[in-house]
Amino acid sequence: MQLQDSIAGEKYRKILEQNGLDVSKFPETDDFNAKLDVPFGTPKNPAFTFVDLFAGIGGFRLAMQSCGGQCVFSSEWDDAAKQTYFENYGEVPFGDITKPETKDLIPQKFDVLCAGFPCQSFSIAGYQKGFDDVRGTLFFDVADILEKHRPKAFYLENVKNLKSHDEGRTFAKIMDVLKNRLGYIVDSKIMNPCEYANVPQNRERIFIVGFDPNQVGIPERYFRSGQFEFPFPEKIELTKNIHDVIDDSVETENLFYKENHLYYEKMKDVIVNPNTVYQWRRVYIRENKSGVCPTLTANMGEGGHNVPIVRTSKGIRKLTPEECLGFQGFPVDIKNPFRFPNSIAQSKKYKQVGNSVTEPLIERVARNVIQFVRENER
Repeated sequence: MQLQDSIAGEKYRKILEQNGLDVSKFPETDDFNAKLDVPFGTPKNPAFTFVDLFAGIGGFRLAMQSCGGQCVFSSEWDDAAKQTYFENYGEVPFGDITKPETKDLIPQKFDVLCAGFPCQSFSIAGYQKGFDDVRGTLFFDVADILEKHRPKAFYLENVKNLKSHDEGRTFAKIMDVLKNRLGYIVDSKIMNPCEYANVPQNRERIFIVGFDPNQVGIPERYFRSGQFEFPFPEKIELTKNIHDVIDDSVETENLFYKENHLYYEKMKDVIVNPNTVYQWRRVYIRENKSGVCPTLTANMGEGGHNVPIVRTSKGIRKLTPEECLGFQGFPVDIKNPFRFPNSIAQSKKYKQVGNSVTEPLIERVARNVIQFVRENER
């Protein structure tokens, strides 16, 4: 795989200025983040290139960099998510990918397109509007970029409901575009991080991968009854539990439910198991008896009782944003962990985590994608 030049120079500096960042921090060099104290800078000897669309806080980027990749373009339109992205990667993503001037900044050549394109319009929580919602039509921006740049592979992630939305017609349309309009060889699979990534969160998602047959020759053994079967990761044993993530020492006062809370009496009688993550529903509290965290969602940032609840030795409280990161598999227990900027409000932290991906599962699939390209590259 050939490395391409990363986006830099005057255009990039304008992006920094637009996001209120101090341009003087950056030397006169293309290697911007090498000069910053960021936890997850670009690998020194990258083996392939990728673009990170709808980047959020960079779950895809973290996974792809762990596989040896260099990000040559990133795009995200949420300002708070951009700040968190910059905090960890030393790069501010470009903005609205639907705008031609943003698309024009994408390098012509790169190896893999990554996109966790917005899923709210296909999710049950998002009322399943699909392509009637502007967030649903963003898939076609991904398709346009694939058509123009023809990367060797693409890697997409979305909610499980994408496959069944509108009685399967939405997914059929997406497959038709990827296979017939664009000519990629495509496969998909629904996976759960608690089954495939040793992450104690219940979060079923669909993963879609595709390869350009003109650049990646696919052996016949990967076809069954004429259908391409990509070697997705196999299930692995879940050895981690919620106590590998929950920090019993947390004492942050505004996370705890006090005795004067309207529903405290009801909560203390129901939330009794320290080995369970609970969910507050409008009229009841649900105990997740599976022993894993329920699906973390973006509406955690809306306040109320949307953040999952646990009982620790210090009382009944909400999960912290950092614990939510842990349930998404982000590295929060290392010397130089993934981090939020101090300026980010608590509500935005929760929203960012809920909108993100489960990094270890993204990485497992990514390793198979990269290996597949390497072994079969023309």
